[in-house]
Amino acid sequence: MTTFVSRPIAGIFLGAIIISFSSVMVALSHVNPLISAFYRVFLGCLFLLVPCSLNHEFKQIGLKPCLVAVGCGLFFAVDLIAWHFCIGYVGPGLATILGNLQVFIMALVGACLFKEKLGTTYIISLPLAILGLYMIIGMDMAVLTPEYLTGVGLGIITALSYSIFLLLMRIVHSGDDVPMFLYQVVMTGFCALIIGTIAVCIGRSFAIPDLSSLAALAGLGLLSQGLAWVIISHYLPRVAASRAGLILLLQPALSFVWDVVFFDRLTGMMGWLGVCVVLAAIYMGMIRKA
Repeated sequence: MTTFVSRPIAGIFLGAIIISFSSVMVALSHVNPLISAFYRVFLGCLFLLVPCSLNHEFKQIGLKPCLVAVGCGLFFAVDLIAWHFCIGYVGPGLATILGNLQVFIMALVGACLFKEKLGTTYIISLPLAILGLYMIIGMDMAVLTPEYLTGVGLGIITALSYSIFLLLMRIVHSGDDVPMFLYQVVMTGFCALIIGTIAVCIGRSFAIPDLSSLAALAGLGLLSQGLAWVIISHYLPRVAASRAGLILLLQPALSFVWDVVFFDRLTGMMGWLGVCVVLAAIYMGMIRKA
């Protein structure tokens, strides 16, 4: 029998869909991307403090998962910072493709560390998904300048750090009675500290232009960082690492769709075909014989 949708898989899908709106809220915030990343995790931390306190989860804190959550915050900060600087060197298209190479890393770790059986269909779906992203985003084949190579290096760091972040998050929430919000508070708080420190060191302004900008940043923190990652982290240990990485490719694909819908992005048949290819690749990676 072929199985596809389960509650954990549906949870990862829902989290990826919510995160896909991040690009919309970042665009509406009208602040530097690094500052939007800071407010994303800082406000997310503040929002998560409320349910964490109401559930008295601080009484359940453990040293080992707390340290792993700090590690999550560190690698998530590296992911966000490397990606934003990567954009400056190679543009958002190639930066997005490079960052989403995490799907290959997650598949490799799943096979080697968790002994997950990938299957021929899944292996075919991986390059197909990256091809779909290439079609969606498009990119000019740049000359191999030192700046270009630096950007590629930062993109690879993005993919590695994002993969480590996902794997550590999986470890934090792998127990049966893990508090739902506590370690998200630790992770986002430490991540905000790192990004905020970097922003201060390079002279970025934390000023929020107006109320509409504040509303966009608040939505980014509440939905993208608060709600979405609580859902994803809760279900992440219950979904194969390889499949979780593939599902999360839904985020950049849907970001393209929202860009067209909300900001009238000019696109053609190739872009929409790319969306279909990504969705088909995700479907191929999900189906398996039970």
